[in-house]
Amino acid sequence: MQTRPYREADRPFLRTLYLAARKAAFTWRDTEDYRLEDFDRSTLGEDIWVAEDQGKLLGFVSIYRQDNFIHNLYVDPRLPPRGVGTALLQAAERTFTATGSLKCLVKNEKALAFYHKHGWQKITTGNDGGEEYYLLHSPKK
Repeated sequence: MQTRPYREADRPFLRTLYLAARKAAFTWRDTEDYRLEDFDRSTLGEDIWVAEDQGKLLGFVSIYRQDNFIHNLYVDPRLPPRGVGTALLQAAERTFTATGSLKCLVKNEKALAFYHKHGWQKITTGNDGGEEYYLLHSPKK
C-alpha cells in the first residue's frame, strides 16, 4: 500500500467512496440527501492524498494546509481493517507545519477511538449544525 497525491482520474471513485463511507459512518443521520457531488464541495481548495494498493484506491484524506486541518479522512467501508486510515493520517501529519487539528463528531465513536489511538487529544467541544463535535489536536512531536 502507498499514499500519493490526488490525481483528477481519482475523482469518480473517491466521490463514490465518500458517499458510501459517510452513509456507513453517520448511522444516526438521515443520509438520503447525500450526493456524489458532496465530495467536490467538501474537498474544494484542499490537498488530497489517496491510499492505493496495486492500483486499487482504498481511501483518502483532505487537508486544509493553511491551518494544518484535516477536513476529511475516509476509508472504503467494505475493506477489513488493514492500516489504511493510519497510513492516510500519517501522510496528513507529514504535511503539517505546526500542530494539526480536526473536528470529530461526538457520536462518531469509532473515529474518536481511532484518533485517540494515534495520540490525538481532545482540546474543546463545539456545535455545528446542531451536532456536537470535539476539536482534536495532533500529538506533539
